[in-house]
Amino acid sequence: MDDISNDRSDWPDFDAAAKRTIEQHMRNSFVHTYKPVLDDANYRSFDTMEEYRRWCEENLPDWLGYSRG
Repeated sequence: MDDISNDRSDWPDFDAAAKRTIEQHMRNSFVHTYKPVLDDANYRSFDTMEEYRRWCEENLPDWLGYSRG
């Protein structure tokens, strides 16, 4: 097994990351992905969980993962 502690090729990346502020790390860590239907309204409210689940099944694409299975 190679001793990776002697591999300094990626140290400049670690040094650069260590100099970034927490705010920079947070800003660079999250990528906004548009979610069809979900992102098209500011909010939605439902009277029951069953109503919410039914709405998800009828309105959201399967790939978002909100179906019951």
